Amino acid sequence: MNQYETVFIMTPVLSDDQMKEAVSKFRNFLTEKKAEVVHEANWGLRKFAYPVQKKSTGFYHLIEFKAPGELISELEVTYKRDERILKFLTVKLDKYAVKYNEKKRTEKNKKRDEKTDSDK
Repeated sequence: MNQYETVFIMTPVLSDDQMKEAVSKFRNFLTEKKAEVVHEANWGLRKFAYPVQKKSTGFYHLIEFKAPGELISELEVTYKRDERILKFLTVKLDKYAVKYNEKKRTEKNKKRDEKTDSDK
């Protein structure tokens, strides 16, 4: 199985519940197709460099997962059919990118643990 990272941008007119529902739809799609979700991150509302479908902002969400290559085309068709998705990008991670992401997550967790220890 290859490791992939997908970022999708949702329309800014969604409520919190609608946004969570959209994210869970794509997470469930991956898990139902036997993909393993490695990491998720909600990047929140961000401003675009240029208008997309006449909108200047959008909600960004990242999902890192392990899956067979055949699943990617199905995932991208699902993105295209969903009106809430403005844009998406899925990339295959090479071994260096996988190690970089793991290192970044462990350092982030380490800093969070140090901060909680100092707060006590």
